[in-house]
Amino acid sequence: MPTTLRRRVRRLAPVRRVPRGLDLRTVVRIGVVAAVAYAAWLAVGAFGRPYNFFDMKIYHGAAVWWANGHELYEFIAPDTTLGFTYPPFAGLAMLPMAHLPVGLAGLVNAVVSIAALAVVLTALLRPIADRLNYPLWYAVALATPLAAALEPSRETLGYGQVNLLLFALIMADLVGLRWRSRRSAHVAPTDGPLLRFVYSGAWAGVGIGLATAVKLTPALFIAYLMITRQWRAATTAVGTVLAVTIGSFAIVGPESRAYFGGVLWQTERVGAADMTPNQSLAGLLARLYDSIEAPGLLWFTFAILVLALGLSRAANARADGDELTAFTLVGLTTSVISPISWTHHLVWVIPAIIVLADAAVRRRDASRGVATRAGLSGLPDVNGLRSPIWYPTLTGLRHGGAAVVLYLLFLVSPIWPYEHQLPEVSHYQDGLFGALMENSLALALIVLVTALPWRPGAEPAFYGERSSRPVTLASRR
Repeated sequence: MPTTLRRRVRRLAPVRRVPRGLDLRTVVRIGVVAAVAYAAWLAVGAFGRPYNFFDMKIYHGAAVWWANGHELYEFIAPDTTLGFTYPPFAGLAMLPMAHLPVGLAGLVNAVVSIAALAVVLTALLRPIADRLNYPLWYAVALATPLAAALEPSRETLGYGQVNLLLFALIMADLVGLRWRSRRSAHVAPTDGPLLRFVYSGAWAGVGIGLATAVKLTPALFIAYLMITRQWRAATTAVGTVLAVTIGSFAIVGPESRAYFGGVLWQTERVGAADMTPNQSLAGLLARLYDSIEAPGLLWFTFAILVLALGLSRAANARADGDELTAFTLVGLTTSVISPISWTHHLVWVIPAIIVLADAAVRRRDASRGVATRAGLSGLPDVNGLRSPIWYPTLTGLRHGGAAVVLYLLFLVSPIWPYEHQLPEVSHYQDGLFGALMENSLALALIVLVTALPWRPGAEPAFYGERSSRPVTLASRR
């Protein structure tokens, strides 16, 4: 090639400049993230309660008591009637905190829980950010403080609870199911055995098993895996529970016998059903009947109905290719039917808000495409009228509005100004409106179980040759 032509070609080649420092857009985004984090901090101070790691003090005191040679379940926190209520495996996991001051243990738990929340949000938002061509780091940086300000998160962090950690364990299995369904896309020939195993998703079920061994209520996810015929994940979860439980018996036999032989059945160790923080179906019924305990037969009947509805809707969501909504419905159902669901247990509203917001965006984008095609072709809509230009903007408004209302409800948490406790004060002390506010979170959970929409084909996690239902055209999109 002549020298002159070579020079001309080099001139036409694109010049890639390495940016120096941060561009203006990144600086603005960092500023927005800082503003959102500060607003979330103010919201916690405005709508949260005084937090002093109350539950962490019980766990820490029980760990110290146990480490000093006493029986774990004989511990009673000073100035309370509360003791350790988790299975022995949870006690073993918390035992190292006996070597830390209680304040430091609470801070470590808060930092790890926030990190776990950020990791979960990264997994949940990645498919949405990729589809919308949105920076993932920015979406996660905004979503983490917003989610941390909600009632379940701030209560978990402020009281030193473990709900965000259990939430992360369960959602890890969701990621495992995704990877298992697309294992050929993740595993490269050059990957080592460990990476091949991780990206294969063969470990899916371990997180649910560990969460069940800690708190028992995640066992409903095992039932969901069985109903949807995800046999490998279900078997892995059951095997994990059995291995952990049997291992606990081998290591701390007396505590295991004490827990499964008595402590597990002592429901009074947890609290009365009518307590305002209990936003389960049982708590709702107890307060509506203005009784300390929920009417047993009525609660059981409604719990069975909610269980059947929640699991059937979760199975349908999965069959239509939306595993995230399926998991969310199972988690919400667990919160509703559990006899005691404190507000810090209700972390499943976080993915519910994400599902509603994404459904709104999907519907808006879909209707915008329909309107564009109709405009180009000059065709009328189904009613014989041309679609107005604002129609795509309004499509999805219902789901977007529901996401905003749900977020504000769990941000403000209107139950606390109307908190009452029998027999001192009736739950109708502030009239019908007060009773409605005191039960607002429980009512929202029931509505979500019955009406949370799923997104066909959004996040399919099919694997194996058979599934619970044939793959529909909607699930292939």
